[in-house]
Formats: sequence, C-alpha cells, structure tokens
Amino acid sequence: MKYDYLIVGAGLFGSVCAHELKKKGKKVLVIDKRDHIGGNIYTENVHDIQVHKYGAHIFHTNDKEVWDYVNSFVEFNRFTNSPLANFEGKLYSLPFNMNTFYQLWGVITPEEALAKIEDQRKELNNKEPQNLEEQAISLVGRDIYEKLIKGYTEKQWGRDCKDLPAFIIKRLPVRFTFDNNYFSDRYQGVPTGGYTKLIEKMLEGVEVYLNEDFLSNKAKYLELADKIIYTGPIDEFYGNNLGKLEYRSLEFKTDIIETSN
Repeated sequence: MKYDYLIVGAGLFGSVCAHELKKKGKKVLVIDKRDHIGGNIYTENVHDIQVHKYGAHIFHTNDKEVWDYVNSFVEFNRFTNSPLANFEGKLYSLPFNMNTFYQLWGVITPEEALAKIEDQRKELNNKEPQNLEEQAISLVGRDIYEKLIKGYTEKQWGRDCKDLPAFIIKRLPVRFTFDNNYFSDRYQGVPTGGYTKLIEKMLEGVEVYLNEDFLSNKAKYLELADKIIYTGPIDEFYGNNLGKLEYRSLEFKTDIIETSN
C-alpha cells in the first residue's frame, strides 16, 4: 500500500503531524523503533504513579491556541516546576532567584544579591571567556558556578567544564524576585494520567507500527510513501557521513521508595 505520508517517530511532533494530516484526509503510517508510542515523553503507570520513562517533561507555553489544542485531547494539571538542587547536603532553589541568593549568601534585597554577583564576576578581569567555566563565572560568579552549574553540566556532557566551549551557555537566567517558578509561561502543566494518554488520543484512527527501525531498511521505507516526516537523529539519517553529532548524555536510575508522599 502506498501512503501519502510516512512519519518516522511516534513522539509529540510525529503524533501531532499524524493527527492533523489524518484530519485532512491523508493516508498516514507512523512507525517507531521502540515498543511503545510517545517517544521521549512516554509515561507508564508504576504503583499508581505516572513515571516519565525518559526524564521529566513539563508542558509550557504562552500561546493560548497551543494550550487549548493539547487540552482538547486530555486534561492538564496545574503543575509548577520549582526544582531544588542538592549540593553537599544543602538545598538551593532553581532557577537562580532571590531565594537562591539568600540560601547562598544570606542577602535579602536585589541590590545586595547583584552586588555579590558583580563582585565575583570581576575574577575574569574582563577577559574573553575561553571555555564554559569562564563563561559561567563571567555571567554569575564563582559561587553559583561551583555549586549549581559545574556538577550538573559535567554530568550531562561527560567532560570537564574547562573542556566545553563557552557558547554552550550564552546566558543564564537570573531573577531578582522570590519566585521559584522555573518557567515564566502563562500556561504550564502535565497531562492528567500521563503523556501516553495524550499521544494515544492524537493517534486514534492512525495506522501505527512499533518495533520498526526505519534506518535498518531505509530504502524499503522510502518507497512506502510520497512524503517522509523523519523525527530521529539527523546525523544517523545520513549515515553519519559527516561524523556523529555530540549529544548531552542522560543516565536513568530508578528507586522505588516506600513512603506515603
């Protein structure tokens, strides 16, 4: 059978495309090399908890049309992302805001916090940052860099901050208010019942094949449809003929803790 569209990847982008194309009467096939739909936003029920299998995802937007669109499939909760960083047994609020600065230095006014940051930024003496470490210090000073940036960044990239290019962090958001909300968008939340339910609704009536590796038999799949929407790694699509792109790394460890909350 010839399809109008073959969509490679049953994640959020691929599923939105499939839903909208089906509404327009197009013949669509969605394939995914994993054994489930949802891509990286896949959630599964573990002990009545919706676990984000590939790391936490919070939906956020300032666009009411986008918010109304996703809510037309499933209901979203009112989750607000207010993360805490644990550094040597002490907790610090993220993103960097007045709560963070109070926890670091005991300052209580924006003027005191700004003065502390400006004093620590002088360490570079107006030198052009040559790596990520120097870039971070030039933006927010050494205390914030050492406690809240260095370890996290080195875990993600798998190398020392001195060996990472400065351009990775062009800016670091600093807020001089007591507000722990990570995002500033008007609309934010997580689907009640998990993201998998959202994707299931989007793919209703769409032909979906799982455990199908597009890149293992690309020639065959390219013949299946007039147009291909590919959502996988772009370097792999071209056989890494220009080399492999570097990606930040994530390692997932799961603990089940017997507690009421």
